[in-house]
Amino acid sequence: MLSKKFGTEPVHKFGRLISESSRIVLTCHVRPDGDAIGSTLGFAHLLRSLGKEATVVTPDLPPRTLLFLPGCKDIVAYSRYPEFAAKLVGEADLIICCDFNRLSRLDAMEPVVAAALCPKVLIDHHQDPGNFADVTFSCPEMSSASELVFRIICEMRMYQDLDLDAATCLTTGLITDTRNFSVNCSDPEIYQVLIKLLEKGVDKPRIVRLALELKSLDCLRLQVYALDRKLEIFERHHAAIMTLDKSDLEQFNYQRGDTEGLVNIPLSVDGIVYSFFLREDDDCIKVSARSINSFPVSSICEELYGGGGHRMAAGGEFHGTLEECRRLLVDNMDRYDEWIRPNSSGHI
Repeated sequence: MLSKKFGTEPVHKFGRLISESSRIVLTCHVRPDGDAIGSTLGFAHLLRSLGKEATVVTPDLPPRTLLFLPGCKDIVAYSRYPEFAAKLVGEADLIICCDFNRLSRLDAMEPVVAAALCPKVLIDHHQDPGNFADVTFSCPEMSSASELVFRIICEMRMYQDLDLDAATCLTTGLITDTRNFSVNCSDPEIYQVLIKLLEKGVDKPRIVRLALELKSLDCLRLQVYALDRKLEIFERHHAAIMTLDKSDLEQFNYQRGDTEGLVNIPLSVDGIVYSFFLREDDDCIKVSARSINSFPVSSICEELYGGGGHRMAAGGEFHGTLEECRRLLVDNMDRYDEWIRPNSSGHI
C-alpha cells in the first residue's frame, strides 16, 4: 500500500479542474528526457481514457530514443510548429506542467504558457518550485515526475483507468530517471510503484533496451570518442570532466539524445565522486553533472552555471566559450574538496 503524499485539498482541486476541463495541454521542460516525456504522455493517455482532449505540447522535439513510446509521434513541438502549439495552449481549459520547477525551463515557449488564462497545475520533483500554478505538487524527494504523476493518479482513485499505454510511458520515466533503479531509488515504496505499473502489462526489459541501451552506430562512436579523447580525470579532487565541441558533434552526426547518460560513465571509475559533461550547443554550453556519496553537484551547478537540480544529478548553462566553462569548474575544484565524504564502507 502506497503512503499518501499529498493533502486532500490539492488532490480534490486537481480532480475538480480535470472534471471541469475538456481541452487539456500537458507540457514539460526544454530538451525533454525520458521522465519529461514519460510523465506528460502517461498522464495524457489517462486523460484520454476519461474522455478528455489531451495534447502534449513540448518546447522542442523529444529524442529519437523515445519514439517507441505510444503517442510520442503525436507530440506537438513548439520549435517545429510554433503557431499551432501556441493555438493549442491558448485554447486549453487546463495546462499541466510536468518535470520542471519554473516557467523559464520552457525556453522560447515560456511567454506562451505564461500568457494562457486557464488554470495551471505543476507536477515536479525539483527543488524551489516557482509560484505560477494554481495547484502545485512539489516533491523533491521523489525519484521522478513519473512517480509523482502515478501517485497523484492513485490518490485521485484513477488507477483503474490507467491503461497499458499510460503505464508504459510512466514506467519509462521511472526507469530513465533512476537509470534502471540504480540512483534516486532509496525509498522502498518506489518498487511498489513499479509493481503496480507492471501489473498493467508493462514490458520492462523492452523499455530498458530501447530507452537506455540501444544506440545508433554514430552515437556509440561519439561516446567512445568522448571517453577516449575528451575525458579528464582530476585524481586529487576525485572528479572527472568531459567536453564536446560542435566539431566533435558534427564529426559523429550528433542527434539529440546521443550523449544521454554519458556523464554517468566516469562514476564507474574507482575514486571518482563527481562527473561533469560540457557540450557546446548553438546558444550556450550545456552542463550536466552527476555524483555519488551525496556529493552536492546541484550546489556547484547553481553557483557556477545558474542551474540546479537534485543533489546528485544537476545541470546548468554557460554563456561563453567551452574552454571558459571548463576553466571555471577546474579553477574552483579546490573549494569543493571539503565536500568529499567516504561512503558507508569508509571508501571514497
